[in-house]
Amino acid sequence: MLRWRSGTVVRVRREWPGALECEVRVQAAPAGAVGADAPGAVLRALAYVEQVGRPAPGDRVLLNTAALARGLGTGGYAMVVALPEALPADPPAGPGHLVKARYTPLQAMVLGVDEQESEHHGVLAGAEDLRGVPVVVADLHSAVPAVVAGVRAEAPQARVVYVMTDGGALPVAFSRAVAGLREAGWLAACVSTGQSFGGDLEAATVHTGLLAARLVAGADVVVVAQGPGNLGTGSRWGFSGVAAGEALNAAAVLGGRAVASLRISQADERERHRGLSHHSATAVGRVALAPVDVVVPGERGAFWDGVRAQVRALCAPVGRHRWVQVGTEGLDEALAACPVGLSTMGRGPQQDRAAFVAAAVAGRHAAGLLRS
Repeated sequence: MLRWRSGTVVRVRREWPGALECEVRVQAAPAGAVGADAPGAVLRALAYVEQVGRPAPGDRVLLNTAALARGLGTGGYAMVVALPEALPADPPAGPGHLVKARYTPLQAMVLGVDEQESEHHGVLAGAEDLRGVPVVVADLHSAVPAVVAGVRAEAPQARVVYVMTDGGALPVAFSRAVAGLREAGWLAACVSTGQSFGGDLEAATVHTGLLAARLVAGADVVVVAQGPGNLGTGSRWGFSGVAAGEALNAAAVLGGRAVASLRISQADERERHRGLSHHSATAVGRVALAPVDVVVPGERGAFWDGVRAQVRALCAPVGRHRWVQVGTEGLDEALAACPVGLSTMGRGPQQDRAAFVAAAVAGRHAAGLLRS
C-alpha cells in the first residue's frame, strides 16, 4: 500500500554520491490523515538525484511515506518521488538498454557491462571462469565493511570489488557504507546486478556481475551481499538473504572459491538469530549446493563453542562444505580502523562484537586464499 504526501523542503541535511538527504514539511495529505506523516510534520526524506533531481530549500516534493509510516526500512526515510516544479534534465543520449527497477515509476535505463553496446561485451560474452578468485558471500549488507576490513588485515593491497544483489535496496546510492568505502579506497568498484542499479558497473545477473568484478574491475577478492534493508518474515524460507546460497552456487559454478560469511549474533533478542542465525543455516546449509568454505572465528568461550557446534551441525549432514576456523588476532583493531560506521540491526561492535568478527574472519580467510 502506498502513502502519498506533498511537502516543501525545509533544509538539506547531507549528501553523498547519488543521494541527498533533506527535511520536508508535509503540506498536503489525504483527508483524515494522522500519524508521523500528517500535515505539519517534518520528515527526513531521501532523494536519488539522478532519478528525481536535486531538491533545494523551498522546492515542493512528492513523497512516498509507506515504509516510514510502518516503522520499516533502514534509515527511516520518506522517499522523494518527484520534484513537480523542478524536473531534472533529460540524460544525454548514449548507449545502454538495460532497464532496472523495471516498470516501476523510477525505472532506470543503464548501460550494462554485459550488453551488446558495452565495450566489455566481447570479454563477457563467452566468459565462464573466475580464475579461482575468492568470493565472500554475506547475508546482510552490514557485513560488507567488516568483510573488507578482514581482507585488508591480511592483504592490505588486495583489490576488493563489491557485487550488490537486489534483495534489499535497489539503488546503490542508498548505501553510505559503499560511498565511504569507495572514497577511502577500500573498495575498488561496485557492480550492481539484477534489478539493483547505480554501481560503477551494471550487470544483468549475479553471474555476469561476478565475471565483471573479476575480468573488468580486476578484483583480487569479491564480496557479494544484498543492498541495505533485509526482508524477513520469521519463516524458514521467507527472507531475502536466501539468495546468499544462490550467490555461493554462482561463484562455484564459475570457478571461484566460494566463502560463506556467517550471520552470527550474541546480542539479538530473537532466539532464531542468536549464535548462528537460521538465515545462514538455510542459505548455506540448504540452498548452497556447491562446496563452500564456511568460516567461523577461532575464539574460546561458551558462546563460540556453541557457534562451532552449530556450524559443525550445518556442515556435517551436507558433507560437501568445509568448515574453517580462523584466528581473530588484530581484527578488532582492523574493524576500529574502518572508514565507515559499523552497525547491524542497530547494534555496533560494542553491543554485538560477534556479528562483525564473524564477517571479518571470512574476509581474512579469503585474503589467505590468495597465497594458495
